[in-house]
Order: sequence, then C-alpha cells, then structure tokens
Amino acid sequence: MEETITPATADRIPQQRGETLLDAAVRYAEERHWDVFPGTWLEIREDSSGSESCSCGAHACPLPGAHPAREDWATQATGSATVARRLWSKQPGSSILLPTGRTFDALDVPETAGFLALARLERMELTLGPVTLTPNRRMQFFVLPGATAKIPDLVRKLGWAPAALDLRTLGEGDWVAAPPTRFGSQGAAQWARRPTPANRWLPDAEELISALAYACGREARR
Repeated sequence: MEETITPATADRIPQQRGETLLDAAVRYAEERHWDVFPGTWLEIREDSSGSESCSCGAHACPLPGAHPAREDWATQATGSATVARRLWSKQPGSSILLPTGRTFDALDVPETAGFLALARLERMELTLGPVTLTPNRRMQFFVLPGATAKIPDLVRKLGWAPAALDLRTLGEGDWVAAPPTRFGSQGAAQWARRPTPANRWLPDAEELISALAYACGREARR
C-alpha cells in the first residue's frame, strides 16, 4: 500500500528561530563540534533594481550566496568556535558551509522523497540525525561518515540500480549549506530536523537507505 505525502510540506518544518550567520556558525562549531567554513555571500547589484547577486560575480550563479568562495575551502574549514567567530566577523554575510566526510556524510534526495522517507522512518521509531531542507527543494539526511562507499551496494541489494535513483551521497570533498544560509531570492536553508541533544549520535546510512530508496524509487516512477 503506497503512502501519501501531506500537501503542505511546510507544516512539517519546525519553526526556525532567528539567528545571525555568525552566531549560527559559532554554535555549530561549539555545540556540535562540526567543522564550518565561510562561503560566498549576497551583494546588492550596482543598478537601480536593488536586487542581490552572488559575491562570486557569476551572472547566472546556480547557488547565489551559498557555495564555496575559494578552491581551497577544505583547508579553511575549522572546528574552533573562536576561529569561526573571527572568520564571520570579517564578512558577516558569508554563507555557512559544512564539509562532509569528516564528522558526518549526508544523503541528498528530492524534497518530496525526503518527506515521504521521514514519515516512514518516524513510524519505524528510528532516531534520525539532523536533516536540512534547501530552497532548491533538496533534503540532506546526516549520517555517520563512510556512507559514500556503502550506498551503491546497499541500493543494489534493495533491487535498484544506483543510477536510476535521484539519491546522492555527500562525503569527502563535498559540503552542505547550513541554516540560516540564504540561496539568493530562493529563500534560506532550514532544518527539517534540527540538531538536538537527542540526535547527537548519528544513524548509519544502512538504517535509512531502505526508506530513502523506496521514496526516491517512487519519484522515479512518476
């Protein structure tokens, strides 16, 4: 029996508290011991429109204000709250980016598949890690590092060809944008499941893959 997705997915998202990028970056480093690094930021265009553009200068930037600002970003990532405060004090509008493959990997899926999987996982009473929801309608489920190597075989064992599912694993060399990072006029990243003391210990990818693969497979059949 197929499950239905609630029409108002926004109702599934907890109320997000107002917080500056600097304070959020410091909190992630201090409370969660996550590495953080500052990405691009939004700038007011020098014309009469008053619209915002990405600091990278690309006219059609796909992730305005929400991607690495330099190629060596991995060397800039820090787990020190003191260093994070200094970095964001220099440019308070910088996006907050979290490198994956260190303290966590992330399973990246379409928003509709993500909410369907969340419903299934909640009924299974599994303890989920944090889950982000981005304005470009993607969700990232935080899991223990090492997921990148496991996922292809896990998906095949469930009867799916990895290439047939819109399910990406973000590991070493990748990153996720953390709330309250804004994606230009698209909106801000939010927590679909915010970091709490209860989800400090992350699940293994193997615990989530069945629900996520099912949800992504359903999307692929549409």
